[in-house]
Amino acid sequence: MIRTQRAFFITVRICILMFYLLMVLLPFYWLFITSVKPRMDILTTNIQYWPKNFTLDNYRVLWSSSNFDVFLKNSILVSLGTGVFTTCFAILGGYALARYTFKLKTMAVYGLLLTQMIPGVLVMIPTAILFSKVGLMNSLGGLIIIYIVGNIPFCLILMRSFFDRIPVDLEEAALIDGCSKLGALFRIVLPIMLPGIVATFVFAFIGAWNELLCAIMFISSDELKTIPVGLSMFVQNYDVNWGVMTAGAVMALLPSLIMFAIVQRFVVEGLSDGAVKG
Repeated sequence: MIRTQRAFFITVRICILMFYLLMVLLPFYWLFITSVKPRMDILTTNIQYWPKNFTLDNYRVLWSSSNFDVFLKNSILVSLGTGVFTTCFAILGGYALARYTFKLKTMAVYGLLLTQMIPGVLVMIPTAILFSKVGLMNSLGGLIIIYIVGNIPFCLILMRSFFDRIPVDLEEAALIDGCSKLGALFRIVLPIMLPGIVATFVFAFIGAWNELLCAIMFISSDELKTIPVGLSMFVQNYDVNWGVMTAGAVMALLPSLIMFAIVQRFVVEGLSDGAVKG
């Protein structure tokens, strides 16, 4: 009887997980098959679970008739810059919050959390006015600054939780051996925290890679637009080029998928470790 109940619950759990996996993968599958369909097959009312007329014309049009290579280069540059600088600032800020005691420390943490509740659209106009005065409008550098500021609060708190799980005794032993504070941080602590650092970098990278609103508002030149803005250009007043748009979406997913495939072990380990002490 006990074995029967256990087998039943295992079967139910597997069925639920399979259903969840199907719901997660179905949009990606539909995105791909739409990108390899001719225009008339996309617009037909008959549902096709596999394209009858397989074609790569949408991908050819994407690379030949649009600036997708420019969009891709800009997205990679902005996302890498955001990820690297955000991670560096989060390391230093998270270390200060985890290791030092100072007045208003608790208020500082609550203030960082409070910033996550403020809609980004509320600061769009003041930021645009400020950037126009300092010459950062329509520049990738200005866009990177916006993304860094937007990602730092969460990444800083996340990094603080990683530092909390590292015993202070390791740093004290390094100080006794002659290391400075920075030496102990870079030689002892950070190598241990590699999964957490990778998780923070990936979070900032993906946040910048997928962002649309700021990129539309602060970038006007076609040669500086990122992939989300470039894909939105396929939506016209009376028509949407679904084939080319989905082909661009598939290409936009590839860098993220490749990066996750490489660092997924570090990301999972880092997020789980950060959740223990956070």
